[in-house]
Amino acid sequence: MSDTAQLIRQCAILADLSPDLAAKVARQALPMTAPPGVLLFDAGNACQALPLVIAGAIRVFKRAENGREISLYRVNPGEICIVTISCLLAGDAYPATGVAETDITALALPRPLFLELTETHPPFRQAVFHLFGERLTGLMQLVEEIAFRKLDQRLAALLAARAPLALGSHQLLADELGSVREIVSRLLKQFEEQGWVRTGREKIEILNAAALRDYAAALR
Repeated sequence: MSDTAQLIRQCAILADLSPDLAAKVARQALPMTAPPGVLLFDAGNACQALPLVIAGAIRVFKRAENGREISLYRVNPGEICIVTISCLLAGDAYPATGVAETDITALALPRPLFLELTETHPPFRQAVFHLFGERLTGLMQLVEEIAFRKLDQRLAALLAARAPLALGSHQLLADELGSVREIVSRLLKQFEEQGWVRTGREKIEILNAAALRDYAAALR
């Protein structure tokens, strides 16, 4: 069995294809791998294919002109990138950037093949729009977080969700939250003084996740 055929078998979204469509996918889909940190797509680039992630994670983020970033979402196995979907459907360029966060194994569906599957294979179309809806709900929650929740509460919620250990630098946390390293470092220092966390090199130990959750949920 070819590498492409093996990857197709691991994609639930490609199940139950007709023999003709299955053969076309086997011919046209492109296996892809990438190590952590590789740029997969960038804002302004033409959108050529939909990556179906088999293993690993893609971080999708928006970068401002001043260099600050905010994470929009991650694409894990079984999920789809709605930025890519919207660009493929509309024929637009990417409005955001995608980077391999870990080692990536994926199957790329070229735009003509993606459009054909969407038009002619109802299970594929239903799965795409179901996943699209789920991801859009997540983005709306992110907008709500940014608009109505203070940065210290968002940081507390993020740390509590990653207990007992949050790996990464203060800069990575700042990028995740759309802030700057100096502010995040200052907030972490406050949390440390409360006894909720212990900061170290490239890691943060969560000592009191319950306190962080309560702080994140408090109305202020």
